[in-house]
Amino acid sequence: MFVIAWYSVNKFAKAAAGSGIPQLMAALEPENIVDNKRLDFLLGIKVFVVKIVSSLIAALGGAVIGREGPTIQLSASVFYLIHKFLPAKWPRISRERMLIAGGAAGLAAAFNTPLGGVVFVIEELSNTHIKYFRSSLLFAVVFAGMTAQVLLGPYLYLGYPNVDVSGLKVIPYVIIFSSLSAITGALISELLLWIIQKKTKLKNDKYRALFAAGCGLILAVLIYFGHELAIVSGKSIMASLLFYDRVDMPWYLLPLRLAGMVVSYASGIAGGVFATSLSAGAALGYLLQDLFGIDTNSKILLLVSMIGFLTGVTRSPFTSAVLVLEMTDRHSAIFYLMLAGVVSFIAARTVSNRSFYHHLQKNYM
Repeated sequence: MFVIAWYSVNKFAKAAAGSGIPQLMAALEPENIVDNKRLDFLLGIKVFVVKIVSSLIAALGGAVIGREGPTIQLSASVFYLIHKFLPAKWPRISRERMLIAGGAAGLAAAFNTPLGGVVFVIEELSNTHIKYFRSSLLFAVVFAGMTAQVLLGPYLYLGYPNVDVSGLKVIPYVIIFSSLSAITGALISELLLWIIQKKTKLKNDKYRALFAAGCGLILAVLIYFGHELAIVSGKSIMASLLFYDRVDMPWYLLPLRLAGMVVSYASGIAGGVFATSLSAGAALGYLLQDLFGIDTNSKILLLVSMIGFLTGVTRSPFTSAVLVLEMTDRHSAIFYLMLAGVVSFIAARTVSNRSFYHHLQKNYM
């Protein structure tokens, strides 16, 4: 499955590899936004089709990937293609506004998190004042969210966990857990970037195919000798940890998932890291609770660990906090979640000043 997923990308649309967020960021650069040929390479119809095919095949193979990065790129492709083929007599909207709105709509639809889509655009995609694109952005998010709810119902990605946030005594733990999670996420990102950089030295497609096969074999070994929960996005792990007081989660599940995340993304298949980062953060938070001897009913510490790990990867603290807030509908914890985002951002910068996506963006310039 890994080899087939990699081959579909390598043969038909190289820009369909990985998350898709660096590709959209590159498409919004001034030199690319006016280049039709470059935008076709980053967001064209081939990318749209191959992204779907590769990510589905990879998911069937058990790859540790998320759907949000591909959804963002797919949504931006839809907006780009519609803008490209609009009749000339129709009122024109700028291509930049269309792509920004598409990215927001994709994240909003992926997790049913409209505010997360808006904040993501502000933090990651736009170098322009929000007043220039706010209407198109909000319309896109609203209609994407409505469409997702028509198809899937008014769901919460993670449901309604019981989160106790009474008192201020938990704040020191919020700071510690979010810091450690952010540093772990940032270190995993650096490891991924190092592997990807080394992989670029493989000029022959035969060796790249063998590399993808090796990644798939490593994941198969991790699953067979490790734990069945080492595969896919990890949503079931997050749900179990958030809704049960005691979970039989072995300590080695976290390194298994981190290793699976690394080999899945580094292989060159299509797939995102948002959901996998959130599940890794939840697993890390659970282990830290045991290490510190904290009552496992402290679900707030799982949430801040999720925010910390995702912020360590993306350097988008408020997007991470708002996503977790909307996924769980725990508005009573908003102060702690925002605090976790800020602390995580500061902690992650001790490892690297730039996010995982910004490092990869230069590969598509």
